[in-house]
Amino acid sequence: MATRIPEQRRVGMVSLGCPKALVDSERILTKLRADGYAMSPDYAGADVVLVNTCGFLDSAKEESLSAIGEAIKENGRVIVTGCMGEEAEAIRAKFPEVLAITGAHQYEDVVDAVHVAAPPSQGPFIDLVPQPDIKLTPRHYSYLKISEGCNHSCAFCIIPDLRGKLVSRRIDAVLREAEKLVAAGTKELLVISQDTSAYGVDTRHEARLWKGRETRAHMTDLARELGQLRTPDGDTPWVRLHYVYPYPHVDQVIPLMAEGLITPYLDIPFQHAAPSVLKAMKRPANEAKVLDRLKKWREICPDITVRSSFVVGFPGETEADFEYLLDWLEEAQLDRVGGFRFEPVEGAQANALPDQVPEDVKEERYARLMEKTEAISAAKLAAKVGGLQQVIIDEVGEPDEDGDIGATGRSRADAPEIDGAVYLRNVPETLKQGDFVNVMVEDADAHDLYGVIATD
Repeated sequence: MATRIPEQRRVGMVSLGCPKALVDSERILTKLRADGYAMSPDYAGADVVLVNTCGFLDSAKEESLSAIGEAIKENGRVIVTGCMGEEAEAIRAKFPEVLAITGAHQYEDVVDAVHVAAPPSQGPFIDLVPQPDIKLTPRHYSYLKISEGCNHSCAFCIIPDLRGKLVSRRIDAVLREAEKLVAAGTKELLVISQDTSAYGVDTRHEARLWKGRETRAHMTDLARELGQLRTPDGDTPWVRLHYVYPYPHVDQVIPLMAEGLITPYLDIPFQHAAPSVLKAMKRPANEAKVLDRLKKWREICPDITVRSSFVVGFPGETEADFEYLLDWLEEAQLDRVGGFRFEPVEGAQANALPDQVPEDVKEERYARLMEKTEAISAAKLAAKVGGLQQVIIDEVGEPDEDGDIGATGRSRADAPEIDGAVYLRNVPETLKQGDFVNVMVEDADAHDLYGVIATD
């Protein structure tokens, strides 16, 4: 039996930025619920509103400031946290009525600020049944954050200033969380950090006992253990690796993908290919070796999907550099590509570099980048027409006027929010979110697949 709080204080949440910030929001809300707070779905019903900000780019800062302003207008009682918390003076100058400001992943400080702004009406929940953590994603997929911070000093980035140096979580804590999530219904784990390949470097890959085995805080050990998880139905959950820098030990994970233990998907932040631009970015210039490794990865695991993102218009990027990137992409044949126009970030080293690229040139190069990568994607997806794809269902629609029910899902090649989708027609009424189904692909475009559930 639970002791209920008659009139609980309610907390609203606006979570902006990357999945890592979303995990922060989930942890804050989970702690607040344990302290007796309820979550409000809107501003009107909240005693206080939390805005978890992003401060990576100036455009993200503008979005964060806009969200703070809207929350103040609609509610008036606002606490700010997240990456923009490092710019407290600028926030207070614009919004002096903000109740408190804390930095990224400062969970206890945020909770303390909520306690001051809206003291809980009674003590925390007392419940004999353990309460699941609050999730801001659908039940069938979850982000698994394995570390905070970053040891790189890329010229265009201020993440180490916002989130500090690399701090890895204990391997047994990560695996315990993963096991708990899968037991609660998660069918897809999305492993995230600022640098997944560097996991455990700061702890010298400290080993812990897990299931009777000495297991290191290392990406390969982590991947191997995650591949042993099973859902309550006995399925192997998808395990998707994000932010994977192509260190040599990444090669050891590819066989796990070929065995079906890890989802054959790598999200690698290449950023560029031209050696001179990579040097200016303060990133490794090993583009030729990467091409050789991509070839070997595909030989070991033909179904592997490699996604990446690239920055165009970085200071000093010449037309020759950009053409080099396009040629490299033609040879690399990456499956999924995102593009960004270089944007100065306050505090980043790149702001002081010479030969800033004009905005119109950035736009023109961005358009050409997208044209190139969309052509590659379209050809790769067209090759899947007529074949079968395992798909996880994200959403099931309502019957249309002809009684046809449609659904939206993703293949192993598609991460939520950032990649494409698989659109299904004529699905059974029994189909539900989180189901795995085999789909016969009937059509494709540059981003998405279309098909029906296979009958055999």
